Amino acid sequence: MQRTRIKICGITREEDLRAAVAAGADALGFVFYPKSPRYVTPERAGDLCAALPPYVSAVALFVNPTADEVKAVAAKAPLSLIQFHGDETTGECAALAAEVARPYVRAFRVRPDTTQDELLEYERANRAASPWFSGVLLDTYVDAYGGAGKVFDWSLIPKELAPRVVLSGGLNVQNATDAVVRVRPFAVDVSSGVEAQKGIKDARKLAEFIKAVRAADATILSETSHERIA
Repeated sequence: MQRTRIKICGITREEDLRAAVAAGADALGFVFYPKSPRYVTPERAGDLCAALPPYVSAVALFVNPTADEVKAVAAKAPLSLIQFHGDETTGECAALAAEVARPYVRAFRVRPDTTQDELLEYERANRAASPWFSGVLLDTYVDAYGGAGKVFDWSLIPKELAPRVVLSGGLNVQNATDAVVRVRPFAVDVSSGVEAQKGIKDARKLAEFIKAVRAADATILSETSHERIA
């Protein structure tokens, strides 16, 4: 069994970056959407990324960006991955990622009437569109970009897709263990669930969230071991 990867999104301060790294985060997200309270400039992201240790990834979150905006960020910050979180088309995502030669994930905002076939087709279409496509992030549909701290119906996620997705939308210390045990995603992505206020992380919540995910991993490992013995 593999360890669930953890991304902490919306980093704006060096102290939050260090707290996330110390707690065991695998990736940190930087928001380049000016309307977000978690927005950072390319220059600020570059300064923050300078404090990242080896093997902790920097992820750039964009909402309907232009090619120039993506290139400006890539020129200032050592980004490992792009996250497209707006209304970009499949072709636009492929072209923008190719411009800066970075892999990318695409967010799918899950509605109550979303079907499993729709999610599977979304992944297939994106994977066919570009060699830079890395995977799908599942978030909750609201009238904004981002899940606004709300959970969607995890049972909508196809079992065959779950091990490849990044699970987002309303995750927090209280539900992280259950989310990972039930869905068994490749990774989880949290922002507001570990904040003291918008754009400011809470070091205690960060540590407890990551512990909750690791508790889920331990539960899954135990269940898998018992199944093998049986």
